[in-house]
Amino acid sequence: MIGELTRSEEAIRLENKYGAHNYHPLPVVLSKGEGVYVWDAEGKKYFDFLSAYSAVNQGHCHPKIVNALKTQAETLTLTSRAFYNDALGEYEKFITSFFGFDKVLPMNTGAEAVETAIKLSRKWAYEKKGVHENEAKIIVCENNFHGRTTTIISFSNDPDARENFGPYTRGFIRIPYNDIESLKEVLDEEKEHIAAFLVEPIQGEAGVFVPGDGFLSEAYKACKKANVLFVADEVQTGVARTGKLLACDYENVKPDILILGKALSGGAYPVSAVLASNSIMEVIRPGQHGSTFGGNPLAARVAIAALEVVKEEGLADNAMKLGKIFRERMNKIVAKSDLVAKVRGKGLLNAIVINDAHNSTTAWDICMKLKENGLLAKPTHGNIIRFAPPLVMNEKQLNECCDIIQNTIEEFEKA
Repeated sequence: MIGELTRSEEAIRLENKYGAHNYHPLPVVLSKGEGVYVWDAEGKKYFDFLSAYSAVNQGHCHPKIVNALKTQAETLTLTSRAFYNDALGEYEKFITSFFGFDKVLPMNTGAEAVETAIKLSRKWAYEKKGVHENEAKIIVCENNFHGRTTTIISFSNDPDARENFGPYTRGFIRIPYNDIESLKEVLDEEKEHIAAFLVEPIQGEAGVFVPGDGFLSEAYKACKKANVLFVADEVQTGVARTGKLLACDYENVKPDILILGKALSGGAYPVSAVLASNSIMEVIRPGQHGSTFGGNPLAARVAIAALEVVKEEGLADNAMKLGKIFRERMNKIVAKSDLVAKVRGKGLLNAIVINDAHNSTTAWDICMKLKENGLLAKPTHGNIIRFAPPLVMNEKQLNECCDIIQNTIEEFEKA
């Protein structure tokens, strides 16, 4: 106890008093993590069913990743790109080979990587496609989530993200998600001005919306026909989360530009990356883009270790197998419950839709009850609960979690 407060209560008090209130966390204070588990400040153990928004695909504090972090941190952490370092080139060779691209531009966060892809797309449009200066446009989808920088919120239709942050950046056209005809229409009407189509293969933050079969492949073909770059934001869906190395792999689509982050470091360090071909990446020249921390040796060593874990432990295959089991279990709940309307997802990126209004507190209240029962998840967009456990979870643990979810829903309906 700290005075009259528990350690958790004191931690929450400090955040509320001294931190900006730009998040609304579930009232649990975490102090330890290992594999699929986290512990609060009082020592209660929970299943983590959010994985830091899919940053911790490899599980909390994976020993191989932590060891890479420790070893490099004791040797050299940061040089800036004013000099070469002996880790970056090795990492660049490793990641480009791992994902099958010519070049990588290393950054730190997902939003930075999206901004990088936007700049890269525009510069390619001016220098390779011949779009007139300052006329390049990028097609995006409604209900997208690509980050919260000023440019990114300019093409969001989420009022919380946009309101009172203008003026907004021009040059974006929004179309409905999963609407190939709308995409083709815009490409036909404005193909001389379109630089890129920026899309999430699955819209995670919006509530795990999975597009119809063929949408990605048809969108890719339409982009190729119009000489437009297909840019995939796989910050959340990439690195084995959906049961494939990339969600685009489900339709054998290789993006012109691939955006990665989150699990690229296994949650140990901020690492993001933009990958592309030589012909696209060569438009960026010295002084035109960069980051003090982007490509630092610590990030390079951590990312190599994190990707090695994905391959060595077969995390994509495990996500595929467990995801099918999870949706089967959730569909049994849907069949018997008036409270849960549907389940959707791929691999271990899933969500259940609560049969209530978007502005109700039902999903939040269910998550509070799940917390009491030893499982941590959080609502998104009001009545949707996203479930995304670490990919190192085994079948026994998954079924235990499904039992917790089922029992919690049943308790909630009886109340």
